[in-house]
Amino acid sequence: MKKIKGVMVTTALILGLEIIAGCGSVPSSAPASKEASAQGAGKTNDANKNQVVVNIGIQQSIWPILAAKEKGWFEEEFSKVGAKVNWVEFQSGPAYFESLASDRLDFGRVGNIPVLAGQAADVKFKEISTASLGEKGDVILVPKDSPIKSLQDLKGKQIAVAKASSSYGLLYKALEFAGLKPDDVKIIQLQPDEAQPAFETGKVDAWAIWEPFQSVQVLKNGARVLTDGSSIKSYTPGFQIVRSKFAEEHPDLVVLYLKVTEKATKWQNEHTDEAIDLYSNLKKQDKETMRRVLANSTPANVPITPEVIQTQQNTADLLNSVGGLKGKIDASKVVDNSFIEKALQELKAENK
Repeated sequence: MKKIKGVMVTTALILGLEIIAGCGSVPSSAPASKEASAQGAGKTNDANKNQVVVNIGIQQSIWPILAAKEKGWFEEEFSKVGAKVNWVEFQSGPAYFESLASDRLDFGRVGNIPVLAGQAADVKFKEISTASLGEKGDVILVPKDSPIKSLQDLKGKQIAVAKASSSYGLLYKALEFAGLKPDDVKIIQLQPDEAQPAFETGKVDAWAIWEPFQSVQVLKNGARVLTDGSSIKSYTPGFQIVRSKFAEEHPDLVVLYLKVTEKATKWQNEHTDEAIDLYSNLKKQDKETMRRVLANSTPANVPITPEVIQTQQNTADLLNSVGGLKGKIDASKVVDNSFIEKALQELKAENK
């Protein structure tokens, strides 16, 4: 994997932890990231120097943005207003914020902890809609024959998790729920492609992870879900985000992004079998696995409610109290519902 350079100071600030291998990396199979780096946001080559380039982040998770990418919906709609879409691939959410900070990314869907870490690092972005509530999308897994039966049994055990990911937040909340401190366990910070072999070969005792990785382990290898958000009454919402400067310069494109997102979200929710077929083919997974993934990952595209903001604030305060987040933040400061409200109003008017 190739390290994204130029904003290492931003990464160092995230969670107040030193940079680890994998965090902030883009898979070498993602040529789009090279294009984004070379051109910069909002620019293209000399022949089309006035054309806006819209850099959209995507990772390995199964969400409607993947369906929209495969169907070309973003390209179709943005081309109508003279804009070009450029896809940038990531392993997990934290790396989005390095690219946001260096103006190489404009949009993306990420989990709750990356946005808190990005805010703590003073990255300039806005949450523009709630993309999911995350009741069962993140879990802590243990191997099928593991002696670990309860959260309390995690004491002294090695747990793999991607730093600053939504599963990182679930892990901290689960430890608090069980009356354990972070120091009571050994947290091994690994990206999914590193954590999967470590989990499957028994080099770690548990794995805090999101979909589709959890369903693959449960259905293929018999892994057990030790806990999820619903079990400990803690949720990990996902968000659509935008780079602040891009939003200031191109507010209409932010609305358009959310309108395409709404189209994809409705399509997935209303055409489950077709979505399962699409994602199964793309990810080379069986339909049973994809059906479980979708059941655990209900997408949304709605304004960010006071309840969601309070959930974020509670999570930020918890992480700050145990040293998992550097500095106190006000979770409401990065929320901007104006774009999603306008997008939904326009769609309603168009569909009358």
